[in-house]
Amino acid sequence: MTHRILLIAFVGVGLLVRAQNKSSGQTAAPTAGDPTPSAAAAIEKRVEGFLRNVYAWGSDFEVKVGPVKPAPASGFYEVPVSVGTNGQSDSAIVYVSKDGRYMFRGEIQDMNSDPLAATRQQLHLDGFASKGPTDARIVLVEFADFECPVCRQLDVILRPLLQKSPAVRLVFKDFPIEQLHPWAMTAALAGRCVLQTSSEAFWKFHDAVYDSQDLISPENAYNKLKDIAEASGVKDEQFQTCMADPKTADAVHRSVDEGRSLQISATPTTFVNGRRLIGPDEQSLQQFIQFDSRTVH
Repeated sequence: MTHRILLIAFVGVGLLVRAQNKSSGQTAAPTAGDPTPSAAAAIEKRVEGFLRNVYAWGSDFEVKVGPVKPAPASGFYEVPVSVGTNGQSDSAIVYVSKDGRYMFRGEIQDMNSDPLAATRQQLHLDGFASKGPTDARIVLVEFADFECPVCRQLDVILRPLLQKSPAVRLVFKDFPIEQLHPWAMTAALAGRCVLQTSSEAFWKFHDAVYDSQDLISPENAYNKLKDIAEASGVKDEQFQTCMADPKTADAVHRSVDEGRSLQISATPTTFVNGRRLIGPDEQSLQQFIQFDSRTVH
């Protein structure tokens, strides 16, 4: 079991827990308003001590807690937590009652508002490869990695699914996971270069890369991707100039940064009108599309 799995166990708890203070029984924060610096420090220390004890995070784990700020729901503070060891790290948000007694991991939902609106507002569609009507009522936003075999599995599902659902729009966003996939960034850059020619050229490139995924390696990636780009309609000189242009890398990094702001850590992650879906889950995709086909106006 990796340390990352331990953290996933932590962030998936989603239960109200009582953070007992055996030494004094005193509360760690004021009951209203922003915490004072000393109260915030006490909350951070309390959360760190509690989590280290529950998950056996010893001195080889680096745990950072804070800064503490008011949560959307009154009576709680929002407290970021990150943990890392042996080059691996992850983060989560916990909520702590203002008296310092209770902590829970989960999402605070305001039932007076659209629960998916905030996510949709974070998904920027302009400037990215897409197919389907620009005014589509149902929009799939996929964060993917060209080297990711699970992304290829999703692509196998999406091709016939989108043919049967011409009113659905698909937007493709790059999220190359370079730690696992050594040629993923090169492919992301190449895709951005092909997109400069046309959306049609990009989708030819997109499909060909997934179809040829097993034939591409770190050693031959540039040449293979260049060949696929040329077959998609991009001239060699144009491709090479674009690949060397820092603006191309900036565009990919903006896509990655957006994914991280949405707490994406695995590919593929797809948002169907704001609903998050991880992996090639055909049944859930169809369920979401069918539901919104009936209810979205």
